Amino acid sequence: MQKTEQVQYNRAGQRVVSPDYLLFEAPREKQFMTGSEVVKEAVKRASVDASVSYPITPQSEAAHLIGELWVEGYVGVYFRGESEFGVMSEVAGCSMAGGRTITTTSGPGTLRAMENFPMWAGSRLPLQLVLMARGVNSPLTIQPDNLEISFLLDTGCMIWHAENAQELFDMILAGFAVAEQPDVHVPVITAIDGFFISHTREAVMLPPDDIALPPYNPYKSPMPPIDMEMAPGRFLRDPYVMKSNYISYASHTSWQFEVRSAIERSRPYAKRYLKGLIEEFGNPEAEVVFIASGTAGAQAKEAAIMLSEDEGIPTRVIRLKTLRPFPGEEILQAIRNAKYIFIPEFNVIGWLEREVRRVLYGKTNVPVVGSPRVAGGMTMPPEVIVKEVLQTLGKEVKHVV
Repeated sequence: MQKTEQVQYNRAGQRVVSPDYLLFEAPREKQFMTGSEVVKEAVKRASVDASVSYPITPQSEAAHLIGELWVEGYVGVYFRGESEFGVMSEVAGCSMAGGRTITTTSGPGTLRAMENFPMWAGSRLPLQLVLMARGVNSPLTIQPDNLEISFLLDTGCMIWHAENAQELFDMILAGFAVAEQPDVHVPVITAIDGFFISHTREAVMLPPDDIALPPYNPYKSPMPPIDMEMAPGRFLRDPYVMKSNYISYASHTSWQFEVRSAIERSRPYAKRYLKGLIEEFGNPEAEVVFIASGTAGAQAKEAAIMLSEDEGIPTRVIRLKTLRPFPGEEILQAIRNAKYIFIPEFNVIGWLEREVRRVLYGKTNVPVVGSPRVAGGMTMPPEVIVKEVLQTLGKEVKHVV
């Protein structure tokens, strides 16, 4: 007699399915929505236990929409924190207590909460932050800019960078699937370039909303959750926290390395659920190569098409999906035919150029051009990227702004 698999449901009455089915196999229908609305749709299918919010542009709408999910019964606990620092502390508590947790932030809110992110990682909390990047106050601005990603790169969190709303939806669901793996179990920051994605409507393919990820099982965690048997005092490991001796130093040092090793262990899972850590676009034999992430990747693709069709210059785009783990080996393989590397970015300091140069150092002599680079809310028309390439190659710049 054939055994029938028992159907399971979460607290919202959604049928529980595997991450593989939800991301790769479930039928999808086209919807037209903003990035903020996409956050709501992803959280709706994620069996989320808790979310804490605080308004800051441009993520305020996403936080509000998660609140609507709480009213509708899709999120277990939801409330507004007293500040960005308070929010990031409170979601840590939710995660420590064994709840699947998500929050959102932007710009200066990220910096105000900065102390919490290494604490998340050091506590091995698999919670998720959706970062809608915007300018940091220099001077006051709410315009698109992803400078804040630079500050987050060394906090011990996984960092993924979505190009569009579709990828944001998929990354939020995949983020929980990867972060909660017992051999990973570190936070994931899913970043987008604010306004460009959060406030722009585009076509998104969504699976049915009556299915969802399996609920989080905190007892598979490498760190015990705080429950009726595991008091917070035991969780803090008091002898190591307070002592000033070799054992304390060695313990803290080894833990720093362990957190970063956990990020490295996320590679195979991220490759599986994101279908690779990078996307390659254009001519694989091209000598002109762009390396970009986020919205800059989309602009680089447009520039690559223009260079190929209008100028007869074959080009290739390597778009990074993850920044932590950083896809160094994939980049080295993808630039094997490159004679010029261009890195367009939406920030003033060029944090991606810095990361790429670190990987390439001592392994290639290909010149790296860390531009064009725009900041403070400026857009990056593909014509600007084309102009940069033509000038670098010593070709005439015509009909290009």
